[in-house]
Amino acid sequence: MSQLKKGAALSYIQIFLTNVIGLVLTPFIIRSLGDSEFGLYTLIGSFIAYFSLMDLGLNNTIIRFVAKYRAENDKEGEENFLAIINLIYLGISFVVVVLGVIGYYNLENIFKESLTSQELEKAKVMFVILIFNVAITLPGGAFVAICSGYEKFVFPKIASIIRYVIRSIALTVLLFLDGDSVSIVILDTVINIVFIGVFAIFVFNKMKVRFKLHAFNYNLILEVFSYSIWVLTFAVFNKFQWQSGQLILGILKDTTTVAIYGVGIMLGTYYGAFASAISSLLLPKATKMFYDGSSIYDLNEMLIKVGRYILLILFFILGGFILLGQQFVSLWLGDNYIDSWLIALLIMIVITIPLTQSFANNILEASKKLKIKVLTAFFSMILGVAFGVFLGKEYSSLGMIIGILSGRILYEIILNVYYVKILKFDIFNFIKRVFFKNVIGFIVVLLLGVLINKIGGAGWLNFILKGVLYALIYMAIFYKFMMLNEEKLLIKNFILIKRNKIGANEN
Repeated sequence: MSQLKKGAALSYIQIFLTNVIGLVLTPFIIRSLGDSEFGLYTLIGSFIAYFSLMDLGLNNTIIRFVAKYRAENDKEGEENFLAIINLIYLGISFVVVVLGVIGYYNLENIFKESLTSQELEKAKVMFVILIFNVAITLPGGAFVAICSGYEKFVFPKIASIIRYVIRSIALTVLLFLDGDSVSIVILDTVINIVFIGVFAIFVFNKMKVRFKLHAFNYNLILEVFSYSIWVLTFAVFNKFQWQSGQLILGILKDTTTVAIYGVGIMLGTYYGAFASAISSLLLPKATKMFYDGSSIYDLNEMLIKVGRYILLILFFILGGFILLGQQFVSLWLGDNYIDSWLIALLIMIVITIPLTQSFANNILEASKKLKIKVLTAFFSMILGVAFGVFLGKEYSSLGMIIGILSGRILYEIILNVYYVKILKFDIFNFIKRVFFKNVIGFIVVLLLGVLINKIGGAGWLNFILKGVLYALIYMAIFYKFMMLNEEKLLIKNFILIKRNKIGANEN
């Protein structure tokens, strides 16, 4: 099995573990910390997240340029590029610390109306620790990006899975020992330091990658920043679009409202992660296809192929969340968090089509045509957040997310026009081949799911029973009526290979 297929499989294992463990731990964390402190933890986390954008889009830049140097078999160019990137990261870490100092002395002015004096003191401690965390993890992320550029996905995924399991166990023990939000960020910082070292050892010792400054190439720096600045700018807008609600609600409302909104955003993020498990592995491939001069027909076929795989996964999650999500959130966190279910559901519905088009976005990045995307994101984000603030004053977290999603829909409409006019993607053919039959199957599944939802009872056993029945119905209908013959063949071949391996081991 190729690194890409193994990487995709491990990505889904990682997502499954992350989601399952996260769903189990979140109510435990909330009960251990309390709604107010959990809201504080979420608030400072979302605030500090903007400092992580100081990556300047260099992770994606590393993936793209390393893939390019490998395609050109230019080892010296790769070494020189990585050495220059390392110097840039040192400068970034210094800037993060400086901005962190400025931010620290302004926390009280920002949150004086919404946080108590005790919450402010705790927020300052967390802020200092997290600034240090960001300053070391930004350059540390380069090692994972190098692995992706080399299309070495297996080790980073396995290491990330181990990291998450260790973190979850340590966090559970910490909370049993009455740890607070400050101790959680200390734990995360220590684990980050350890695993940065692990990735560095793999890159240097196993992959034999070298950082060597052969020449300080100013043109290369300009080329790097001409690409990364647009990646960064889009990341800033995207981050602000999703995280701004927590900051705004933290100022307008209270930490409990932030906690409810934050859980909804978290569930929506989990949904997007199932698509990114595939799309995040495809940037090197998209770069190679672009530099190899692949035809627009080949690119369109790849867009459709990837889109279908992603949609089959997303529809399974979306259907289950529509039918059983409200019951799940009620059992998981209590009826006080029901609005979190609706926030997450609205996010899932709006981002489903864009997530299936992830390969088009990969081509956009590979071809360095990011300017229109960024400008569109800025325009739509400003409108969406402004509308969210207007609605949020009256309708709290639900108003906030409706406003933000309005801007997101506008952005996606404009971006699809760009895909058609500039990249020459046949979006109408994409919608027809990816969605038409699958939407019919999805509606049938939902109708049958309504019958499942009528099963009487309550509690986790009732929820699990309904979930199993839903999964069986979904898989039966989509395999029988919606999957293409080649997609069915892939499943049959996979099962056959596994049987053969089991038989060989028994013999």
